[in-house]
Amino acid sequence: MTVTAQDVASAALAIKSYVVRTPTIAATRLSEMLGLQLFLKLENLQFTGSFKDRGSCLKLQRLAQADDPPAGVVAASAGNHAQGVAYHARRLGLRAVIVMPQNTPFSKVERTEALGAEVLLRGESLAESAVYATALAAERQLAYVHPYDDPAIIAGQGTAALEMLEDQPQLDTLVIPIGGGGLCAGMATWAKHVRPTIRVIGVQSAMCPSMLAHLRGEKRALHTHTLAEGIAVKTPGVLTGEILKRLVDDIVLVDEADVETAVQMLVTQQKVVAEGAGAAGFAAVMKDPASFKGREVGVVICGGNIDRRMLSTVLLRGLKRDGKVAKLRIAIHDVPGVLAQVTQMIGAAGADIIEVEHQRLFTNLAPRQAELDVVMETRGKPHVDQIVLTLEAAGFPARSL
Repeated sequence: MTVTAQDVASAALAIKSYVVRTPTIAATRLSEMLGLQLFLKLENLQFTGSFKDRGSCLKLQRLAQADDPPAGVVAASAGNHAQGVAYHARRLGLRAVIVMPQNTPFSKVERTEALGAEVLLRGESLAESAVYATALAAERQLAYVHPYDDPAIIAGQGTAALEMLEDQPQLDTLVIPIGGGGLCAGMATWAKHVRPTIRVIGVQSAMCPSMLAHLRGEKRALHTHTLAEGIAVKTPGVLTGEILKRLVDDIVLVDEADVETAVQMLVTQQKVVAEGAGAAGFAAVMKDPASFKGREVGVVICGGNIDRRMLSTVLLRGLKRDGKVAKLRIAIHDVPGVLAQVTQMIGAAGADIIEVEHQRLFTNLAPRQAELDVVMETRGKPHVDQIVLTLEAAGFPARSL
């Protein structure tokens, strides 16, 4: 069994009225920075925030239209697949049961329940949840909806490539994140059919390169505690692996710093919010722009469901790396008026003080001395260096933390 381009074309007709036809936009500023022509397929604009809407839509439509439709559906997921299945099950009048690991954040449980699904927390890992969901399918006579290793799911995900190449037919390279492989397998099936010379580059997290290891016959350590958790899949698909082995030109790995920087750059430079997995394709381009130089590159932003706290952390860490937010440790004499003098100097230098901590106890300085930890907004690293020199010239040794 495999998936053909005709399957993808049929899927596009079947789901066109029920999923968002997301835009493929020219990322002009990022293109100039990287020296290539970059286009972004914004699957983060789907109703549930990810490409998973596509495959779930097709699979559940076929189940609902079957001669003997199931009593409902069951899926194992801690994120985007859960929401895609729940959303389309509700639309089609199907009962949906979603099995999630016991440590799933409540926000994800709440979003899935809001779409009408029954959520069961079972198992310590997604693999254990999947075992429970499979048994539940037989017990309750529900149809099990696999997140990636299913022809209907793969064909549905492949419609993203059909849209991309309709909107931007000049693209000569597609860069696609890989977890279980459904999105990349479906997109590669269509792309190689309409343009055999197009390059298809898969991207995995270096923390969990399961598909790469599978295709190369290697054993690698696999860890799912990654910012790109949406593609941290330990068990790649059998069907997806067969398709990718034939059609994908290369699979590249991105590490945690690459993904973090990609999330930050997409927000600050392109005003696009992407989760870690959703930013993985762009991370690969940004990590090695030379291999894409002079090409017309299409990158799939496959999801935007990033936790707000995590997004805040990533953006603030980016400001720190750029020197836009800096923390100085300043040695002072512990006498009245010195704090006011130091803060006045920093303000006069054009920085905005966010936080000041006056440290007298946890330090190795003499009893009549103290340290100030000052967090401030600045214009960047040269500005921070200028403030340090100004303080030191006034007799206040300072260093950036």
